[in-house]
Amino acid sequence: MKSIYHYVDGAVFKGTTDKFQAVLNPSVGKEQSQVALADKADVDHVIESARKAQPGWAAMNPQKRIRVLMEWIRLINANMDELAEMLALEHGKTFPDAKGDVMRGVDVLEFALGAPHQLKGEYSYGVGTGIDVYSLRQPLGVVAGITPFNFPAMIPLWKAGPALAAGNAFVLKPSERDPSVPVRLAELFVEAGGPKGVLNVVHGGKDAVDAILDSDTIKAVGFVGSTPIAQYIYERCAATGKRAQCFGGAKNHAIVLPDADIDHVADTLVGAAFGSAGERCMALSVVVPVGKDTADRLRDALIKKIPELTVGHCMDPDADYGALVTPEAKQRVEKLIAEGVDAGADLVVDGRELDMSGREFAGQSLAEGYYVGPTFFDNVTTEMSIYTEEIFGPVLSMVRAETLEEATELPNSHIYGNGVAIFTQNGGAARDFVNNVQVGMVGVNVPIPVPIAYHTFGGWKASAFGDLNQHGPDSFRFYTKTKTVTSRWPGDDSAGPQFTMPVMN
Repeated sequence: MKSIYHYVDGAVFKGTTDKFQAVLNPSVGKEQSQVALADKADVDHVIESARKAQPGWAAMNPQKRIRVLMEWIRLINANMDELAEMLALEHGKTFPDAKGDVMRGVDVLEFALGAPHQLKGEYSYGVGTGIDVYSLRQPLGVVAGITPFNFPAMIPLWKAGPALAAGNAFVLKPSERDPSVPVRLAELFVEAGGPKGVLNVVHGGKDAVDAILDSDTIKAVGFVGSTPIAQYIYERCAATGKRAQCFGGAKNHAIVLPDADIDHVADTLVGAAFGSAGERCMALSVVVPVGKDTADRLRDALIKKIPELTVGHCMDPDADYGALVTPEAKQRVEKLIAEGVDAGADLVVDGRELDMSGREFAGQSLAEGYYVGPTFFDNVTTEMSIYTEEIFGPVLSMVRAETLEEATELPNSHIYGNGVAIFTQNGGAARDFVNNVQVGMVGVNVPIPVPIAYHTFGGWKASAFGDLNQHGPDSFRFYTKTKTVTSRWPGDDSAGPQFTMPVMN
């Protein structure tokens, strides 16, 4: 049985505990390796390594740090297939989807190459007699990322890239469900010339998380996961004086107006709702057609397209999506589907009926894999659990609305506010919707409105805790502190002691 350990000071660190957790192959439902779990002493050791390495890294001028990141990007691209296969085998998502996971992380590394510009301060000359004022952006020191299973490459790179470019050392606590890719990324950083100890990876559960949150050395924490844990981390960081950006759950709506191209909408919905088995925080899990005719036409189109989807193992070139990450994830999705049926929703396509028997991957049966077929509900209402909760599975719910105002009120009144989309050919209606909807990221005829790397990513309401978003300019604001200097050099104009509030004359 392969064991996956922590990565500290540019080398494997086995830790001091004998605690391990199984790492599964979701495609076949078998344990494929085990990951070491750190205790507080292990985490403290990792943080201390970062503390010692950070001053030297920060002392490098930004151009030198960026050259390391440039080589890191080159190595990630050179090892793309290895990373994607490693990711797919532990997560269950398809190989092409796993590649996209890595590539979206590289996008943010490429944005971070602009650190010399992003870190520039401001300068005002002659604000008073002989007085200049200027500002510096300086790294916080040691910062941490606590990242989720569903994007084991993208989210760590979103967090680590700008933090490292700004001169911080970074402690990464990835999900223990798919830990191999974060370790490999850290190895490649050192291979690229990154100083040992500047990027460390530590695995663990709540004990490891709490050790990070309670550390006096850690100055900021970035988190992505469920809303209850996001709020917990945010509150605990506030209590210990740390910066925090904590991103939680989502329930993303797609509003479909009568003038939309229904076949196109149906195509985009099956990809956005069922891609990666619905294990995306930006999955479109609720569709809201406006008007009965729109709803009926969309329902018919989806009934035709959903059976065309292929569910298969992670390396199946014909698979549209693969398995859920754990048996517990599969059980939870199936439980919520049953609750939808019991609540009176119309189960149009039942993914629980998916039969994977007789199919194999690497000589192993797929029958024990954690698969749920694409599931489609109609006539869902807002009090049903399949509407109120983030399912995180391949389940699409249709909630019918009579007007655009009624449709807009659905995402506006939902506890989550991560992403939303509108499909229409009416520019005025789309413009009003963009202005009025109370959600952090909006797509206009775009099903998954994930901003490109030089814009910020972040939701509203219970989807996000903290003032600054991920990637884009916000990332450099989050990982730096501003120092403002008021400067005057001695000369013949000294007026002696002053006892009143200075005024710049």
